[in-house]
Amino acid sequence: MSDTVSRTPIRRRTPGVGAMNFLSKYKHIFGLLVLFGLIFRFWNIAILDVFKKYSLSPKQVQPCLKSTVSPNCTLERCNISSNGLSHLKPKQSFCRDLGQEPSPEEALEERNLLKSISWPEPPQRSTPTPLEETSDAAHSQFVVMPAEGDRERHVGDQLEARVVLKDFKGRLKSYGGDFLVARLQSPELGAGVAGQVVDHNNGTYSAVFPLLWEGPVRVEVTLIHPSEAIAVLRRLREEHPDRVLYKSEFRSGSVSETTMCNMCLPTNQKPVCNYTDILTGEPWYCYKPSQGLSCDKRRNHFRAGYQNNLITDKEALLFQRTNLKVRMYANGSDTVKVLYKKKDKPGENSTIETGTPLMTTPSGYYFKWSWRMLSGVVIQEYNDPASINQCLKGKVVNIYGDSTVRQYYEFLTSFLPELKEFNLRSPAQAGPFMAVDMGQNIMLNYRSHGPPISYLPLSVTQLRYVANELEGLVGGSNTVVIISIWAHFTTFPVEVYIRRLRHIRRAVVRLLERAPETMIVLRSANLRGQSLQESLIVSDWFAVQLDGVLRSMFKGVNILLLDAWEMTLAHHLPHNIHPSVPIIKNMINTILSHVCPKKK
Repeated sequence: MSDTVSRTPIRRRTPGVGAMNFLSKYKHIFGLLVLFGLIFRFWNIAILDVFKKYSLSPKQVQPCLKSTVSPNCTLERCNISSNGLSHLKPKQSFCRDLGQEPSPEEALEERNLLKSISWPEPPQRSTPTPLEETSDAAHSQFVVMPAEGDRERHVGDQLEARVVLKDFKGRLKSYGGDFLVARLQSPELGAGVAGQVVDHNNGTYSAVFPLLWEGPVRVEVTLIHPSEAIAVLRRLREEHPDRVLYKSEFRSGSVSETTMCNMCLPTNQKPVCNYTDILTGEPWYCYKPSQGLSCDKRRNHFRAGYQNNLITDKEALLFQRTNLKVRMYANGSDTVKVLYKKKDKPGENSTIETGTPLMTTPSGYYFKWSWRMLSGVVIQEYNDPASINQCLKGKVVNIYGDSTVRQYYEFLTSFLPELKEFNLRSPAQAGPFMAVDMGQNIMLNYRSHGPPISYLPLSVTQLRYVANELEGLVGGSNTVVIISIWAHFTTFPVEVYIRRLRHIRRAVVRLLERAPETMIVLRSANLRGQSLQESLIVSDWFAVQLDGVLRSMFKGVNILLLDAWEMTLAHHLPHNIHPSVPIIKNMINTILSHVCPKKK
């Protein structure tokens, strides 16, 4: 549509002599009036432009501060609403502008990945949702749906539980976006499987489970975050990606200075030292020391704490124990009896109202608290050092990543008495570590991934990116690679994680091209304990978003995806960033069963 406005021509009249004298007499006054009119008009236009630039849509509004206007809350970040409350203006993270610009193909992949993990948002409001109107696990409940035609349930069928969310006043929620997880368990059998939760976007959900064993099974549904809390987490991820504080010490002789560092470091505030990796292009910056120390005098890297007071008192109520990882109760019985598998009829799939199949096949389940995969190799039990030594004989196991995969190194070195560690005088958390069994010709290595890594001080010489380490491997049938990279990325925009995984994927593909027999294991994220502080930094919601990206990016690549998410969700043990030994043992069994597959 054209911006030109069609106007009807105006017939003009020629002024008379009296009118001309009147205009001549007061021309200066009229000139001043016209000038003031123009000034007033342009001033109004400028004000409107400012409000258009900085005003917030109802969906974007978030509190900027607790009660009074902060000195640091500028017009760029805040909007004063008509009721006198200040609200944050959500904005795209400055992290997006750092690092190499993605190619058109990479940008398209990024958009598709972000779309695949998109999360429903609460309805648009001009003010934050009052606590009493948010989802409350105590008032919410679920009901186990009856089998079609009241028929008996058999192994191979599917079970559905319908979940209804209510607020603190017991009123039905009318929209979705809550973060729920579900599992099916038979504690007396040591059995458990993760369920799939389907959001119907109207305050109701379906939790669906495959029935994989005989006996009584119990449904468990947990509210991890209400949708209103996720809106806060989404804002924190975008506006405060630097809420974990990193620092480095610069030193030359007796002169030293410590400055702030980050991948997401505002580079327009102070001069910075650019430590972008030459090979991968991964960005990392530190503020330049003010005492004349050059950028090459950087000695170490360490986590220096966390930013505080990033949310309001009202927002903090969304992360209390009353609605943070809380079990919901059933309306009626939460247990059903499962009978033997029918030989003459396969199990029927449950469907949503639209007729779409609810269930995607889980990766596995527990029985007698041993992990069993539903496809692929048979999981074997490695209960003694001899069986592990036999599998790993003549092999080099390279472990890269965070502390959740360092647990494998610690498990194996403590379980195998002949595996002797070299004293590399490395930091206790970050490594690098190396252990060797000369008799069995086994070598085990661990190295942490590059920044961001939240450990105690470690030398900058040990900051290695996983992609670069993979490029240095020869690979082959005697090489096992295990990677876990997610726990230190939960505070950053998802685009940062996509970029890191893209570099690792390229290196993995190149390694498999030159040595197809190389065994590569990629460990997924896992659930963990949650408190207010933990939720703002490392919420399970952040983790499940990264987990979705990881699964999509490595789909079709010849690796083993170790499903730590389902293995921690399906087990009865409490969630922990470092899963308990029984879960770690099942993970080790799964890895070794793929390294040394048993013939069916």
